[in-house]
Amino acid sequence: MATPVFEEFDPVSDCECPGCVHWRRVLPHSAAGRRGAHPAHRTVIVAAAASAALGAGHAVPALAAPQAPGRPSLPAADEPDTPQGDKAPLHGPGGVPAKPAKAPGTTRAEIIKRAKQWVAAKVPYSMYQYWPDGYRQDCSGFVSMAWSLPGNEWTGSLDQYGVRIPKEDLQPGDILLFHNPDDPEKGSHVVIFGGWTDYTHTYYIAYEETRPYARRQATPYAYWSNSDRYVAYRYKGLVGGTAGSKPDTAKPGTAEPDAAPYPGRAYFGPGANNKYVTQLGRMLVERGAGRYYSSGPGPRWSDADRRATQAFQQAQGWRGQDADGLPGPQTWALLATGKGRDITAGASGPPAPPSSHGVPGYPGRALFRPGAHNSHITLLGKQLVKKGFGKHYTTGPGPRWGEADRRNVEAFQRAQGWRGGAADGYPGPETWRRLFS
Repeated sequence: MATPVFEEFDPVSDCECPGCVHWRRVLPHSAAGRRGAHPAHRTVIVAAAASAALGAGHAVPALAAPQAPGRPSLPAADEPDTPQGDKAPLHGPGGVPAKPAKAPGTTRAEIIKRAKQWVAAKVPYSMYQYWPDGYRQDCSGFVSMAWSLPGNEWTGSLDQYGVRIPKEDLQPGDILLFHNPDDPEKGSHVVIFGGWTDYTHTYYIAYEETRPYARRQATPYAYWSNSDRYVAYRYKGLVGGTAGSKPDTAKPGTAEPDAAPYPGRAYFGPGANNKYVTQLGRMLVERGAGRYYSSGPGPRWSDADRRATQAFQQAQGWRGQDADGLPGPQTWALLATGKGRDITAGASGPPAPPSSHGVPGYPGRALFRPGAHNSHITLLGKQLVKKGFGKHYTTGPGPRWGEADRRNVEAFQRAQGWRGGAADGYPGPETWRRLFS
């Protein structure tokens, strides 16, 4: 029997995953397109080289190539499986490398905006494929895209485009980079820093390209694994909003064209409940105001939003009525464009207010809801017990909001003669005033 001949080919694919659809569209007959085909479509066929073997009645079997099973989506606490491609030019139309360009200047807001676009599109992870914008779909290609670099870099070359910074100086748009020079395929990874989640600076928002696709999620500093080996870098071409830069003096209404327009002052303040309050809170968190939010940000205006806004205004050097904690057009423009000064890590910020809604000691409704954890909940619980409305507590009261707190507040509200929505178990200013009077 003659020696079999092994031939590798890529069958026509009808896979509807975004990567395969893209490559069938732009490279329908290209060898480059086949080289980047979905791994599940590759097959090895064994063919007989001599007709004599077939004549003898010995059928030659077809053997499937040994393939590593597809690795499922990893839990967040595991090291990412993110092998990456080498340094390469931008991938132009038809597989032809795009003409290199000089790395342009960019702002923090633009970096985060580009990162969010890949996250929203759920760009699938691949070390071989390129998204239509020309950047490789791996972790280093993702950062190359967000930083708007002239080519596709890798973890071994990204540092040349940045300046090393300490943890305390991290701001949205910076990166956390781990390159393993001994074995680049083992653990090497890079993520974009999107802002601290709270004042402890133990978790941050990470934008990254990893399996199965680009994502944005809260991540422990510096990363789930190899934490001590990550290094922080700031893009050298960053313009506007850098630490220590001259404060922006833009006038109201001068926001960049792609910045979110200012909705108007009526959308903010006590009683406001809309998407712009959430948007404001998220922009403030990205500029260093995470410490003011025990939960959220959310659509209902709270004193946390006021204090965070005031801290940002004071960071610009504003005082008095210019730092009243309510966002005007200039405050919004600075936040939306990534300009102005960030809230520094060492800033104490405005002190906790002595009252809210005109009620002394009342911290605001946002501090009393599922997931909340603060000293005001303990204070509330102790006062309920003191007033004889603590029968639903089996332990405590304590700082974490629970159903026992809600039921005890509801009992107190009903004792005031309130019904329906007025006795929902969540303390408003009048509940607080009566409870502590």
